[in-house]
This record gives sequence, C-alpha cells and structure tokens, in this order.
Amino acid sequence: MHLSRNLLSGKSKYLLTLILLLFISAICVAFSINRSDDFDIARREILLRRIGHELLLQSGDSTSRVLPVKKIAANEYQIMFENKFTFQPDSLVNTTRRLLAKDPLAGDYVVNVLNSGNSSVAYGYAISQNKKDDIVACLGRKQPKASYMINIQFKHTGISTVKNRYILGSLPFLAFVGFVFLRSVKPRRAAPTDQNTGMLTLGAVLFDAKQRQLVINKNIIDLTGTENRILRILALSPNETIARNRLQKEIWEDEGVIVGRSLDMFISKLRKKLEPDPNINIVVIRGKGYKLEVS
Repeated sequence: MHLSRNLLSGKSKYLLTLILLLFISAICVAFSINRSDDFDIARREILLRRIGHELLLQSGDSTSRVLPVKKIAANEYQIMFENKFTFQPDSLVNTTRRLLAKDPLAGDYVVNVLNSGNSSVAYGYAISQNKKDDIVACLGRKQPKASYMINIQFKHTGISTVKNRYILGSLPFLAFVGFVFLRSVKPRRAAPTDQNTGMLTLGAVLFDAKQRQLVINKNIIDLTGTENRILRILALSPNETIARNRLQKEIWEDEGVIVGRSLDMFISKLRKKLEPDPNINIVVIRGKGYKLEVS
C-alpha cells in the first residue's frame, strides 16, 4: 500500500511538472509568435511603400510622394500616391513578386490597381506560391496616366503557416525537455516484496529476510542477523541514499552502543556476499551514507 502511494505520488508530480512545462512553453511560443508577427507586419508595410516608390520611378517620376500605406482590413493594404502616373503591367507584376518574396508572411495574394476617382479596377492579377496557379493577364499593355491606388490582399493562411512553423519547430525542443524531466522525476520503483514471506527481489538475487538468506543462481548464502537487518533497510529503498546515522541507530540503538567501524565492516561483508551478481552493489555516498544500486 505504501509502495502504491509512493508510485502514484511520483506519477502525479511528473504529470504536474510536464503540464506546467508545456503551459510555460506554450506561453513563450505564443509571445515569440506575436512579437515576430508584429515585426513582420511592420516590415511588410515598408515593402509595400517600396513597391510604390519603384512604380513611380518606372513611370519617370522621382519627386512626388508615396502616401502612407493604409491597412483597410486584417490582410488588405492600400498604396496611395500624390500624383498621377502610368505603369507597365509587366513591371508591376515583377516588382511586387520580387519585393514580397522578402515577406515571410506573404503566400498567396491578389493585386488590384484602382482608379482613385470611382474605385473601378483598372488592372489586377493574382500571385500564388505555386506559380502554376498565378493569374496574370494583359501583359505588355501600358496603362494610361491617371490617378491610381493599389490594393494588395494577402491570403489569411500566410500568417497561420508561419505560426505553424514556429510551433512545429519548437516540438523537438519540448520533446527533449520532456524526456529530461521524465528521467529526472520518474519515481523509483521499490523492490517487489511479499509481506507474508519477507521475500525481496533485487535483480537476479532473491533476498529472504525471514530466513536470513540470499539466493543467487540457485546458490544459498546465509546472512548474520546484523547483515540481514542492514540489507533489508537498503533493499526497501533501492537506488536511494540511506543516511549512515540512520543505519547505525536502527541496527545498534537497542544494544546501547554504536560503533562506527562496525557498520563499515558489515557493509564490506555484504558486498562480498552480493558479488556473484554484478548488477547489485552497495556504494558509499561520501559524507552521506550508503546506497544499494540495482541495475
């Protein structure tokens, strides 16, 4: 019953630690995504102004201004100009494609050149990440000089794709950290024991605490009363450090005399009796006590 409670407690601590780790990681990823999105959106607006700048230069205008880029919807922007200009559709398509290739959030988008007076569409085209899906028409036909504004609408999945990339990129790290926590907080399993017979299994060794015997490879090794008590304390908490003063107190307190060297002597004798199984060893934890290591 005590063993079951310990295992349940260990598992609960592990689950709570893992949940907390994932929660903190999710918050960190969300903050990093938001910060990255804000930066990329600000950078996108500069790229859009650059499109307007190059378009004016191509029409022979190097003095009039590109007005502030206006965000008219969640994923739609409008580039406006101070003066009238003319443009070549080929140049506009190539310019937007070249500059927006630098935008990590830009996947598919639609460009519409509108007449400022009545918002009618003077020219338009659609660009896709898959070039076979591009919709571009009327190339080679120079557009008349007029007052234009350019609307660029981005497909919403562009931002989602970047977020997915961030999240997927963080999964290997989360898996590694989770593995480290699993190894560090996974509860140690105590040696199986039969409460009625006093039998404990330690690797390939059968420890009969009632009969004061070890059974190793069908060979029976007898233990003294003191050796039996020391090994039982260690065996009930395998792979855990047992304080030296605890062993001395539990073994010799009733006798009224505690001799420090006596413990070392009995530990040495127990080591020799456990030697047939290389997977079991009693090690000294300097300054603390002893540990029964069971591989």
